[in-house]
Amino acid sequence: MQNVLLSLGANLGNPADMIRRATELIRINVMSDARLSPLYETQPVGFTDQPPFINAAVCGTSQLTPLEIHDACKMIERQLGRRQRQRWHEREIDIDVILVGNVIHDDEDVHIPHQRMHERLFVLMPACDILPDAVCPRTGKSLKQLLQECPDELSKPRQV
Repeated sequence: MQNVLLSLGANLGNPADMIRRATELIRINVMSDARLSPLYETQPVGFTDQPPFINAAVCGTSQLTPLEIHDACKMIERQLGRRQRQRWHEREIDIDVILVGNVIHDDEDVHIPHQRMHERLFVLMPACDILPDAVCPRTGKSLKQLLQECPDELSKPRQV
């Protein structure tokens, strides 16, 4: 069993409901002990002409491999109706694998830990609500340390 941390975001339809629905599917398909963080409203990053996002983190333990976790998350996105759009654009649901234990995995499609997690308040704030002492194997720093050092001044998360 490995600790797993996922980041969820949505800004179309009812984003809070979509995050809750995704969390239930994560409990069924990835980690039965999944815990959901508080929800945060954040301003979009990259392409800003779109509605604000609702973001959250989910953590728990899983016996799946990192790639199986990634694939299960992509399947859940499809099951919940995610459509492919340009990068940074609106989303029905987005589920990113942030951490899987001490695993470092990099290929052309999958990077675990998430390569930009340390730059994003909308990832770190909810993650620190439920797993502040988890350590990023890329940096050797806890999520709490990464949050304190985060340079993000754009997303401005606000708990809802």
